[in-house]
Amino acid sequence: MSEEPETTTSRSPGTSDRQAEVSGAAVRRRTVLRAAGVGGAGVAGAAALAACGGSSTPPTTGAAASSATSSSTTAGSGSSAGSSGAAAASGTPVKTADVPVGGGVINASALFVVTQPSAGQFKAFSATCTHQGCAVTRVQNGLIICPCHQSQFDISTGAPTSGSQARSPLPAKSVTVSGDSVYVA
Repeated sequence: MSEEPETTTSRSPGTSDRQAEVSGAAVRRRTVLRAAGVGGAGVAGAAALAACGGSSTPPTTGAAASSATSSSTTAGSGSSAGSSGAAAASGTPVKTADVPVGGGVINASALFVVTQPSAGQFKAFSATCTHQGCAVTRVQNGLIICPCHQSQFDISTGAPTSGSQARSPLPAKSVTVSGDSVYVA
């Protein structure tokens, strides 16, 4: 974008310096908007687009929620964990003690499931069922279960079982184990 030449505005008698300055700023804003291809009705369109923009990822709030079933807890991860990483872990933490071996935990607010298929091996997956977008609600008997149409997913791979209406696996999430927590990103 090229620089605009400096514009001068003439003042009518009785106009203060501040009024002239504000008027000049308004002219420069309009010029910048026109140069960007946004003019007239386009300004409203640009504002609407800006209002609609943002992340499709839901905000993360609260701690990992546990289901009422002792073998069921929700959290998400698709990678094996085992790195104690030299860098600081980032993501949403879930206490390793909250994730039962052969089960998992669901974090409903962050929409992920953390599982522990075997001792010390942690995985994380999206908690959104790939069939029709319902949230999974239980981890039981080595399966992540969706209540809407009873689709079931393997806690090791996130793959749907053969009898499930879901045909695609739950998307894997990144997992890092640090100290007594699993971090899901």
